[in-house]
Amino acid sequence: MVINALIAASLALTSTTAPATAQATVDCSRVKCLALTFDDGPGEHTPTLLKLLKKEGVKATFFLVGRQVVKHPEIAKRTLAEGHAIGNHTYSHASLPTRLDDEILEELKVNQEVIEKATGYRPTMYRPPYGSTDARVLNLANQVDLAEILWTGTTLDWSLKDAAKIKAAALKLAKRDGAILMHDTEPGTVKAMPEIIKELKKRGYHLVTVPTLLRGKGPAAGKSYFKR
Repeated sequence: MVINALIAASLALTSTTAPATAQATVDCSRVKCLALTFDDGPGEHTPTLLKLLKKEGVKATFFLVGRQVVKHPEIAKRTLAEGHAIGNHTYSHASLPTRLDDEILEELKVNQEVIEKATGYRPTMYRPPYGSTDARVLNLANQVDLAEILWTGTTLDWSLKDAAKIKAAALKLAKRDGAILMHDTEPGTVKAMPEIIKELKKRGYHLVTVPTLLRGKGPAAGKSYFKR
């Protein structure tokens, strides 16, 4: 397959043992939780975001694109090592419903291998690019032992660009047990994050990973979460 050929030619990394990403001390049945999720990385702005999250004691969820992991394996590894949850966002950011079954499986399986090679961890969840999915896609994801993670609101940061507008969008979407979609590849988003985190904490939110938000009830392969 074409993707496998690309991986063989460009990826030579050492696997490591994945640290636990669960936030065992946060019980979202008792406190107000919210998941900040970031798609399309890792990229050049991701380290700045990771530094901020570490400083603020915040955990997030990152859905990684395989070709970006190949370019930045050390950032992918760092993301997991710092206690964030990571998921599969396909190898090439493909719109899955437009692809044949074998192509969908390849996008998911190869990215599983890429992420595991870079981080030592094999994801249990994936997010379909553009949120494009259907019953066929979900069934194929189940064959790769992946749960589908959508979102309760998107900032459309890729369109807004401006940090102040992204901040306003994120705060408007905030709600208990919500999952907000953003992109760590957008500089405006990374610029907005200090104020977003500050305000969300002020509102009493505990910012947690998706698995923590699910309270031990997932992610389960073949199941879709946060239906929009």
